[in-house]
Amino acid sequence: MEKILAGVHKFRRSVYPRDRQFFQQLSEKDQKPKALFITCSDSRVDPNLITQTEPGDLFLVRNAGNLVPPYAGIASGEAATIEYSIEVLGIKNIIVCGHSQCGAMRGLLNPQIAENLPAVKMWFNHAETTRRIVKNKYQNLAPQELIVAATEENVLVQLNNLSTHPAVAARLSAGEVRIFGWYYDIGSGCISQFDQQQGRFVELGAQAYATAPLPIRTNDETTSAVS
Repeated sequence: MEKILAGVHKFRRSVYPRDRQFFQQLSEKDQKPKALFITCSDSRVDPNLITQTEPGDLFLVRNAGNLVPPYAGIASGEAATIEYSIEVLGIKNIIVCGHSQCGAMRGLLNPQIAENLPAVKMWFNHAETTRRIVKNKYQNLAPQELIVAATEENVLVQLNNLSTHPAVAARLSAGEVRIFGWYYDIGSGCISQFDQQQGRFVELGAQAYATAPLPIRTNDETTSAVS
């Protein structure tokens, strides 16, 4: 806690005074984020850092494995946040971002890791399609390559799940929302995006490639998303 407390005091002592006007403007106006950013809870992933955005720019959903449970008509934190971001905040861009060395993907592929974690095991049900795709298509890969493949495939599976949410589906049909699949490599700092024309992840360049129409991944899909 010492580092955290020191950071709070530094913020109050030097950061806030320097940017006082910016924070006051944030508090006086309704938020207008530029995108909904869905990513993993992993402490090594900092959405604002890797996108070089400021407070107020990103509306965030974070959980283990950047999973988006399919819409089921019941309350969940993910469903409520997605709905609010579109219906109230008017967000028009949604990014699902996986990352390298993802512990959730490692646990998904190695069930013994979550053997004594009942909540985690149930949570992984939302990535069962990912596990089946990887099992059917990538068994010849080395362990680390397998994690990369799983993470990239999982981004696409979660884009599918995202499209089941009514607010997203309606805006996609109307061309009012764009969705993007990203992969962040922690060690290199590189971000890849899914290019639907090429059917694989490619390095993010000057243009962001939206992914549509959905679904783009099923259990029987045979083409590889691995870059």
